[in-house]
This record gives sequence, C-alpha cells and structure tokens, in this order.
Amino acid sequence: MATEPNQLVIRQTASHHQSPRTGSPAPFLCKTYDLLEEEEEEELDHDNSCCNKRVVSWNGEGNSFVVWSPEDFSQFILPRYFKHKNFSSFIRQLNTYGFKKSATDRWEFHHDKFQKGRRDLLVEITRKKCEPSVFPAFLEASKRDYKVTAASVDENKHLLLEENKNLRKENSELLMQISHFKALETKLLDCLFQHTGSHNKTREFVRS
Repeated sequence: MATEPNQLVIRQTASHHQSPRTGSPAPFLCKTYDLLEEEEEEELDHDNSCCNKRVVSWNGEGNSFVVWSPEDFSQFILPRYFKHKNFSSFIRQLNTYGFKKSATDRWEFHHDKFQKGRRDLLVEITRKKCEPSVFPAFLEASKRDYKVTAASVDENKHLLLEENKNLRKENSELLMQISHFKALETKLLDCLFQHTGSHNKTREFVRS
C-alpha cells in the first residue's frame, strides 16, 4: 500500500523535531541561564544600594557561575525558577548535564557550553547517561557539611538552654538571699529600737 503524502509530511516533521541539534534547550538549562541573567540585571539596578547582597552570578570571565550564598539561593531564588528549595537537587541536575565544580573554596560550576552571552550554545548541552544514584563528590561533601552545621547548631542551642537554666537558678538564689538579709535588717532595727527605748527609760528612772 502506497504511503499517503500527508503521512510522509508528518513523519518528516516528527523526525525534524527529534534532532538534538535543531531542538530546544532543556528547561533546566534555560531557567538556570535566565536566573543568572536576571540576577545580574537586578544587581546592576541596585548597584548603589548598601544592602545589596550577592547571591549568585557569572564569574569574571563569564565561563562559569558562582553561588555565593547557598542559603539565600535555596530560600529565595530556587523557588522562583524551580518551585523547590533543595540546593542538593539543583546540584544533581547540574551534574546530570555535565557541569563540574571548578573551585574548592566556593560553589562555582563550569560547563564548556554554558557561557555568558552565548544562550545559543545551550542546545548543545545534553544529559549524561549515568545512574541517578551516582552523586558527585562535592555533593556528598555538602551533605556532610550540612550535618556538621546542624549538629553545631543543636549543641549551641543545648548550651544556651543550660546557661539560661543556671542563670535562672542563680537569680532565684540571689532573690532568696536578698529577702533573708532584708528580714535580718528588720530584726536588727527592732532590737536596736527596743534597746534604745529601754536605756532611755532607765535614765529617766535614775533622774527621778
């Protein structure tokens, strides 16, 4: 049976859209690129503000980007673009597309095809074919750092509670001592008045 012309056109169109070179970039890549561009514009708009805090930006060369404050990035920026606040999930996605952590002292990520002013290169970035359970070493390190930080916060909280408890106890003891000394003062004054009154009566009796 001969192929209908319309069917041929449909097949050719479908094949055209399936080509990775002519398709659209992955939504994750577009959103990550957009947030960097928009954050840079916002930073320029508020350049003279003393309260402006850098959260995420391109590096100086524009060939990688840096998350300066993971806490603020997770709290305020991720929900605007990805509808979640999970920094680890964001890092996993970067790893899936072949990004590498390019610095040891900060959260800087690099990909040869992810460059400032080259949005056209995004279409050339493809997902890595690897097991989803394979995590980069720096992600595991971030988990350990988070656990250490959480443990430190809990320990500090426990110490503060203990200190507050001790201070309350000391304050209670001081109040009891003050009350005791006040009662002692009152008692001494009564004794003094009684002694003074008896002495005056004795002197009056002698004179008479």
